[in-house]
Order: sequence, then structure tokens, then C-alpha cells
Amino acid sequence: MARKKGPRFKVARRLGENVYGHPKALKRGIKNHRKLSEYGMQLMEKQKLKEYYGVLEKQMTRYVEKALRSAGNTGDNLVQSLECRLDNMVYRLGFASSLRQARQMVVHGHIRLNGNKADRPSMEVRPGDTISLKEKSQSIALFRDAFLSHTLNVPYLEKDEERFTGVLIRKPLREEIPVNVKDSLVVEFYSRR
Repeated sequence: MARKKGPRFKVARRLGENVYGHPKALKRGIKNHRKLSEYGMQLMEKQKLKEYYGVLEKQMTRYVEKALRSAGNTGDNLVQSLECRLDNMVYRLGFASSLRQARQMVVHGHIRLNGNKADRPSMEVRPGDTISLKEKSQSIALFRDAFLSHTLNVPYLEKDEERFTGVLIRKPLREEIPVNVKDSLVVEFYSRR
């Protein structure tokens, strides 16, 4: 499985936004940008979206192609499909404190999707699907404490703290997704090809 490695905080400063959700990501300040061209703004928004969800270029291209084929607003469809990735849902439910940790939990087999083992972070979670922590993993203090201390702040997920489960109630609306990206610029960037 390919994944991005390297200095995350430097990337966050370059993008001018805390795309990793880490409290120290912008501690040293934001790099000043010179005036960007139209292409530069589109590229910056695309890079921000990729960093928010931890996807590589090839995956991102596939998500854009899928969003272009879907009915409705392409930008909304793109962000919705990225938001409904399994690793992101695990992070939003509070099983993990970061997206990287959520991805590792999924890959190591700690997460169940509808009662079945789910070990691919890119799996699509559909409305009505149940995400749960494996019974054996519920005894791990790191996972248990993270889940119980996390307050759910998105309306499209429901959490059951007693059974260590969460349910995607419905597809998220674009305005409910806590990602600060101009998705129309991302779509324009990929439309250039």
C-alpha cells in the first residue's frame, strides 16, 4: 500500500492551512505566498484536498473521474466520496486521533465494516453501514480512550459508545464536511487534461 511519508508540518505551512488537524501543525507560522496565477490556485486547492484525505495522485484522479460520471455537482460528489472512505470515517468517529492512525488501524485489522473484516482504507462506506472496533481491540486502552473521549461533531454519523460502533446515517452534505477547500477549483484543475 503506497502512502505519503515526509514532513507534514512543512506541507501544512506551505498550504497555509492545518490540513492534518494537529495542534502544532502551524505553530511556526504560515509561509507567505506571492500572488498565485489561476493555475497556481487550482493546484494549491488540489494539493490541500489530497492532504486532507491522505490520497495520492493516482487515487485522486480516480475519484475525480468517478465524480465526473456521477449526477449532480462534480465538486460536491468528489468531496463526498473522499469523506466516505473507511479510514476517514474511522477518524471522524474518534477511533483514532489522526487520519494516519485511522489508516493504520484499518490496515492492521482492528476495524469491522458491517461485522466483516475491513483492511482497505479506501473502502467506500455507504449509508446504513456499521463501523465497529474488533472485540479483541476494545481492550486496547489507546483505542478505547480515544473513542470514549471524542465528541462527534458531524451530523451524518451516529455513535454508540457502549458497543464501540458508529453508523453512517446518510451521505454527508457538502456544507457539513469540515474541509476548507474550493472544490470547483479542483475540478477545473483536472478538467485541463
